[in-house]
Amino acid sequence: MHSERRSTSELYSQTRRCFLRDASLGLGGVALASLLARESPAAPSVALPANPLAPKAPHFPAKAKYVISIHLAGSPPQQELFDYKPKLIELNGQPCPESLYKKERFAFIKGVPKMLGTPYKFARHGQSGVEMSELLPNLATVADELCVVRSMYTDQFNHAPAQILLYTGSARLGRPGMGAWVSYGLGTENQDLPAFVALVSGGKTPDGGASLWGSGFLPTVYQGVQCRSQGDPVLYVSNPEGMSAAVRRRSLDAIRDLNQMQLADVGDPEIATRIAQYELAYRMQESVPEAMDIRREPKQMLEMYGAELGAMSLANNCLLARRMVERGVRFVQLFDWGWDMHGTGPDTDLITAMPNKCRQMDRPVAALIKDLKQRGLLDETLILWSGEFGRTPMNEERNGSKLLGRDHHPHAFSVFLAGGGAKGGTTHGATDELGYHAADDRVHVHDLQATILHLLGLEHTKLTFKFEGREYRLTDVHGNVVKNLLA
Repeated sequence: MHSERRSTSELYSQTRRCFLRDASLGLGGVALASLLARESPAAPSVALPANPLAPKAPHFPAKAKYVISIHLAGSPPQQELFDYKPKLIELNGQPCPESLYKKERFAFIKGVPKMLGTPYKFARHGQSGVEMSELLPNLATVADELCVVRSMYTDQFNHAPAQILLYTGSARLGRPGMGAWVSYGLGTENQDLPAFVALVSGGKTPDGGASLWGSGFLPTVYQGVQCRSQGDPVLYVSNPEGMSAAVRRRSLDAIRDLNQMQLADVGDPEIATRIAQYELAYRMQESVPEAMDIRREPKQMLEMYGAELGAMSLANNCLLARRMVERGVRFVQLFDWGWDMHGTGPDTDLITAMPNKCRQMDRPVAALIKDLKQRGLLDETLILWSGEFGRTPMNEERNGSKLLGRDHHPHAFSVFLAGGGAKGGTTHGATDELGYHAADDRVHVHDLQATILHLLGLEHTKLTFKFEGREYRLTDVHGNVVKNLLA
């Protein structure tokens, strides 16, 4: 007996599967190979590519290095937060003009709706005088950091298609998410953590599902990793019961050798992605639990965010987002469900539900901005705060509901940017006097995508990937950088 250990390739070459595969070809396989050799040059050897997540240079000097996207799934009504409309208050309760509803498609409004002015007061804040609602007292303290865009519009008025369009550039499934594009274009600065992380709160995943942080047709190494603030931070990343770290390492080494052999045999780049993902998962076993452990934060920091140990909340996720970018994670995507204010019940109305959700959001988002600034990270971290579309200036009154609520509306909504080269203390664009249409300096979601990539040093028309015979990009064939949003 030999005491020497045989290599994985030697063992693999003696397996029953390999014997049957090779024997089945026999003389026919030899003849076919001979004929093919006459018709085509020898296939080049396939080498493992460089680390696909290694840091990459941007197209031009960047203002931002990281992105934190805070998405309020369901879409908050802009009329209650950033888009004050005195004319709408004046017309409150009156029938909607026919010109606004006759040829319009609504998700739920039927008949002749009534105009709905906001029940909340507005004031100007900061040296810049950014106008916002009394529902946002904490964000009011960082008004000079906000770049509010009031003239956003989209093509979709249902949740899933609108979310997918905002984050992938297409309302149809199958395209890479924004974070995947950014990871593909820039790589990451921490090889022990994912380049792209998604965190969910509100008790439900967004309507667009995991496609919002998927890789689409990009190599799967660029897809987002959903982390959790309860239980294991990443599902199935821990070693199974009874498997030690040493056994795990030997198992991965064997799998790597087999994958490298198959990569050399068939040349499929997805195999190289698989190798990289196995190695990242191994490194994540130690790095992710440390990054996700908010018990390491001082008590005053937890109080600043309103974070609670073990909670699955937006407050916890905002704090985790700071910990992620602090460690070099390129793109962190937060989704908070529960902002679909239709007014069909006290859990979706403007008087009860809206203030409750604002209290859950206002404090941690303002804390995140302050925290990043005091650590010197705000200048290089771009924050995007958004829903997927807007809400109607009319009361929905579905099935005769007496509560106040607003239907889906694609023609106007508000978002804000902060840090990362965005022009703080500004308000861009405007809607008409009823808040029905984006009227001045309109910004389509493709324009917003182009602007975010620009702040990261990426030219949106050059960040492309060839698939099915053509070059694809996040902005598809659309989009322009909005220069007025840049500091």
